Amino acid sequence: MPINVWLLTLIQALAMSAGTMLVLAGGVLGAQLTPDPNWSTLPLAMSIVGTVCGVLPITRLMQHFGRKPVFIAATILGALVALMAAASVVNSSFWGLVISAFLLGVMMSAIQQIRFAAMESVPVDLIPKAASTVLLGGLVAAILGPELVTLGQQVNQQTFVGAFYLTAALLVLCSLLFTQIDNTHVVTEKSADTGRKLRVITSQPVFVLAVSASVVGYALMSFIMTATPVHMHVHEAYSLQDTKWVIQSHIFAMFFPSLFSGWLISKLGTSTVIYLGLFSYVATILIALTGSEWLNYLIALVLLGIGWNFLFVGGTVLLSQSYQPNERFKVQGLNEFLVFGCQAMAALSAGVFLNSIDWRGLLLASSTIIVIQLIVITWQQIRQKQLSTD
Repeated sequence: MPINVWLLTLIQALAMSAGTMLVLAGGVLGAQLTPDPNWSTLPLAMSIVGTVCGVLPITRLMQHFGRKPVFIAATILGALVALMAAASVVNSSFWGLVISAFLLGVMMSAIQQIRFAAMESVPVDLIPKAASTVLLGGLVAAILGPELVTLGQQVNQQTFVGAFYLTAALLVLCSLLFTQIDNTHVVTEKSADTGRKLRVITSQPVFVLAVSASVVGYALMSFIMTATPVHMHVHEAYSLQDTKWVIQSHIFAMFFPSLFSGWLISKLGTSTVIYLGLFSYVATILIALTGSEWLNYLIALVLLGIGWNFLFVGGTVLLSQSYQPNERFKVQGLNEFLVFGCQAMAALSAGVFLNSIDWRGLLLASSTIIVIQLIVITWQQIRQKQLSTD
């Protein structure tokens, strides 16, 4: 792998720690500060809404100015917002926390573009490996993000305040590291207006398969993951430490398969890896339904992470097959908007579902999405075969 890919992987590891820390902090702080229990997952959900709102502006800015300056500006913004979040916690401001989470989400929409920058750094035959390599940064983020909560208490005794201070420091470091990367996009005028129309691109079976895999992977993962810390810590009275271990293990499992998911795709094919991801989601729901012991949560959330990786890496690789080079920004922007838009709706509704139909009802509702996705995959594969024989 080129040095640019490894540098981007390091930055991904550090920058994503902000997101993994917020997974733990957002739900717990939301439950502690909210004026209404139904809004307990709102801070975390709004971080995803921020990602959705940031996707199209970020991709447009990258198209005109290149990826590097936008990456640098985004991480500097993130550092300032992390300090704002710390101040919100100190002042017990629920809405200050919500706004901070939203702005951190905007920053994360830029970080999500790292995988595309890495894929642009390598020849076509190395694209699956580059995509999975960058996601390895999540292994570090899985450990470092939640640990920022523990380390942060040595900086400031008030829970989560020190974690936000440390997050700000990491994002400043990321902005410095971004100055060392190659600018993988060469700016060209009117590049957004070239290539095929979006309606032609989006009608391709490969595009539908790519987006649906990523959408279901992210939305279902977010739906269950967002509800888990609230259900465990607030409803089931598990300690913050026990809850942290489950979330930490889940995030680690999201990225650990990147060690071999690129190889699996080359050996088994992308569709097979996507099916494996869905079967992992089925196992998640079955294990979570069998009991409320700590081990049930741990195993279920680990399987949820593995399923997400297979679906997301598979969807990302398929997406690169759906567009020509001069179409990449508009297609990538649309894909990110759809993926994170559905993830935001899932996260926003998680708290409502948890409080209205309880944990078991939330899990049963999730199984419906899996069935729909299996139908979509089968249908699009039939379409693809028909088109290839015409």
